[in-house]
Amino acid sequence: MNHAFVAALAETGHTAESLAGQVGVHPKTAARWANPGHIPQARHRATVASLLGRDVDALWPDVSRRREPVWFRPWVNVEREAIALRAFELAWVPGLLQTEAYAEATLAGGILTADTDELVEARLNRQAILRREQGPLLIAVLDAGVLRRRVGDSRALMAEQLAYLLACAESPTVQLHVVPLDAPSYPGLDGPFTIADMPDGSRVAHVDSPARAQLLDKTSDIVTLERRWELIRGEALPRGRSLDLLREAAASWT
Repeated sequence: MNHAFVAALAETGHTAESLAGQVGVHPKTAARWANPGHIPQARHRATVASLLGRDVDALWPDVSRRREPVWFRPWVNVEREAIALRAFELAWVPGLLQTEAYAEATLAGGILTADTDELVEARLNRQAILRREQGPLLIAVLDAGVLRRRVGDSRALMAEQLAYLLACAESPTVQLHVVPLDAPSYPGLDGPFTIADMPDGSRVAHVDSPARAQLLDKTSDIVTLERRWELIRGEALPRGRSLDLLREAAASWT
């Protein structure tokens, strides 16, 4: 028996029937999730975990372990513990805010050795932290080119992604800002990064490179990135104007 799943049902007052109704599956399907080896499909997994107040990996630990690249797991652990995340993205929508189709398009044909399906699942599973009752505050700053550059082979994919981004931005725990295309050269052009604020007051940063990500926790590195963050925020539009720009971009893809 999956004791973590059964305990979560008891603590939240859910039954297999009530859970099935909210997820959109047959009650017999939900009941089987209490048995070892029976795991919700990828598109339902994060929703089930959120309804039960758990992380996906707490209910089905093998799922995330199998699919996340080994070198990326330390950052996933940081995300789960963080109380705030400040992310700047130059080329892509942040992974925590991506749709399944967008994630698949960004990962297909990449240099990573794992199967694309596994990487997509791992990325979507990470998003469960934003649906937790005590999840982190996410402040995301995007270069406007992210909203205008097509990803994948379909305009509909971008329309769906930007609509989802707007929906996420309506959450009180997600703040979205956009650096407009007419902004002059600014420090964000050096590349994306994320700074995580931890419960103990410490900070950890994640910096991407073409080969693999780096985790930084030295004070000097954090100070440099926080200075860069403030300079980037200074070029970004306020939240209201950023959302107007996002709506305009979303309409252009329909």
